[in-house]
Amino acid sequence: MNTPVADGFSMPPEWAPHERTWMAWPGPNFTFGEEGDDTLADARRAWAAVARAVRSYEPVTVVAGPGQLEGARALLGDGIELVERELNDAWMRDIGPTFLTDGKGNLAAADWVFNGWGAQEWARWERDEKMAEQVAALAGARRYATGLVNEGGGIHVDGEGTVLLTETVQLDPGRNPDLTKEEVEAEIHAHLGTTKAIWLPRGLAADYGQFGTRGHVDIVAAFARPGVVMVHTQPDPDHPDHAICNEIVKLLRSATDARGRELEVVEIPAPTVIEADGELVDYSYINHLQCNDGIVLCAFDDPRDEEAAAIFRRLFPGRTVTLVDARTIFAAGGGIHCITQQQPKV
Repeated sequence: MNTPVADGFSMPPEWAPHERTWMAWPGPNFTFGEEGDDTLADARRAWAAVARAVRSYEPVTVVAGPGQLEGARALLGDGIELVERELNDAWMRDIGPTFLTDGKGNLAAADWVFNGWGAQEWARWERDEKMAEQVAALAGARRYATGLVNEGGGIHVDGEGTVLLTETVQLDPGRNPDLTKEEVEAEIHAHLGTTKAIWLPRGLAADYGQFGTRGHVDIVAAFARPGVVMVHTQPDPDHPDHAICNEIVKLLRSATDARGRELEVVEIPAPTVIEADGELVDYSYINHLQCNDGIVLCAFDDPRDEEAAAIFRRLFPGRTVTLVDARTIFAAGGGIHCITQQQPKV
């Protein structure tokens, strides 16, 4: 069976030029509530705000459930493409495909197995497990199906052979109980075109709550460019993420990438808020989307919002940084990166 790598495909880094960004529209479900609920209405407004921010940089296509196009259009406005497909949830990073290119003008897609973030008891995924195949078809991408249970939020690449992974995600007994770390790596490399995996031991504390992903890397660490990795840090010593982040920073400072380089680690402090509605939060600026000429960055009405934006402006001097309030998105279990999926130009 051919793999993407055998056919010359690999995953471009997120800073490579995009053809468009894909999103999914929140519908009635266990996460957002039923039609008429404030939680669902709030989610739709939050998703729409992200879509409009991304649209200022590049085309956006939003997948909405049957009967939801009119309501979505009212909030999204003109200039954003809408398509109708059946959905369970609205986290396109995880249910959508991971797009690949071959440098010869061809587009492909890795279609991971999606099982509700490790078959979590509240999750339903009989529709979402088909979304990657449907989006790949809409994009005209050659599809490569894999037996590996994985989500787009569980990987981050530097475009030069290195991928960030988390032991509690790809090695989760609810995801890939029969695979060794070596077998997981082999499947990841065969589909992304990577050769070196840097494994983080776990994710942020709140990501192991009811709607958590059990440690997605995309709220913890992300490459800014080859050899440079941004990492979430928690300055508050009383917060459980303080020790976790210190361990991850130490690990990344001692790591080398696929080309043998020591990594430059840029620490990005967490927002000052550590609780919302009595629950621990994992608010993180790492969970951003890189667009054509822009960065769409999570904001939390927090004193550190502008500090984080300044770091991103320094790291990405050719890009405009747009802040979008992400508190409603995080309350549902993720951030801006989690609800978007970039399609690279070929």
